Amino acid sequence: MVELADIIRQRIALAGPITVSEFMTEALNHPVLGYYRRGKPLGAGGDFVTAPEISQMFGELIGAWLAERWTALGSPRRVLLVELGPGRGTLLGDALRATRAVPGFHDALEPHLVEIHAGLRDAQRAALADHVTPRWHERFADVPSGAPLLLVANEFLDALPIRQLVRQPWGWAERMVGLVRESAKFAFASAPGKSPLAALLPDAVRAIDRFGSVAELSPAVTSLTSEIARRIAADHGAALFVDYGYDSGTNGDTLQALRAHKPTDVFEAIGEADLTAHVDFAAVARAARQAGAAVDGPTGQGDFLRDLGIETRAALLRRTASPAQAEAIDAASRRLIDPDQMGTLFRAIALRDPSLPPAAGFT
Repeated sequence: MVELADIIRQRIALAGPITVSEFMTEALNHPVLGYYRRGKPLGAGGDFVTAPEISQMFGELIGAWLAERWTALGSPRRVLLVELGPGRGTLLGDALRATRAVPGFHDALEPHLVEIHAGLRDAQRAALADHVTPRWHERFADVPSGAPLLLVANEFLDALPIRQLVRQPWGWAERMVGLVRESAKFAFASAPGKSPLAALLPDAVRAIDRFGSVAELSPAVTSLTSEIARRIAADHGAALFVDYGYDSGTNGDTLQALRAHKPTDVFEAIGEADLTAHVDFAAVARAARQAGAAVDGPTGQGDFLRDLGIETRAALLRRTASPAQAEAIDAASRRLIDPDQMGTLFRAIALRDPSLPPAAGFT
């Protein structure tokens, strides 16, 4: 069987080093061998666990958030409910179960899922069978327009390709992926000359003169954000992103690989390990505003969930729980909101039609 690493190695050998963005795109989205085409990303038997898999409370509160935004829109009879990277359908399944008593909400929903993994589409179909029959798309651009939009994306932006720049004596150069001549092993390299992408760095980052410093940009993230914001400005609606990252500047080199819940080298198990990078939420907010949307946040996931009532919800669940179940509820709640777990590193940001009031969770 041809390995994805061999395909990328041959490409570099023939045409020269590739950008970090090109490497990520091949590793994650190769049409046959890419991680998001064939991997088993989620759950105890996969490579990572996301917030919806930790506790039903996460999806339930997101459901309440979506229902509130629908009400703020004037309870339209048709609204596009979109999830980017829905995993196994857990988040949306919990969200719909929690909102089934909201009059008219489910009848208004036209669900669309952006997912490229065939196996996960099957899991999503099963998870949502009691609630809705969604339509699937490979890209957000394929989702129809012409109706208000309610969009949610949990741990989606972090998997979009990034560009990396490395500080050289002559300025910021593009960081590339090449091959060590003697061994044909993958290695990072630097493109010759200055990169025009340096003009997009924040002033404070661009002024760094320490040799070897790494800065990141994600044109893919800002492009998608702009596209969603333009849709919201034109058709009305709201979008919620929850992911790990930072609010301003750069955290340096945040590219990471995860396999079987453990960090691994980004050049190991190509196509079999998840590759992600931290999200620059300042860039997300800037792109959204420039495209015509209003922005709430970013704020920490812990503060966001507390504002939505996770502590009250946990107390209600404990009332009918066994001691062991109550302990599990408390452990899940702590994992989602405590600062030393997911509460601070994970951030929430919302886009909205400027005519809408600010969204819940950001007060």
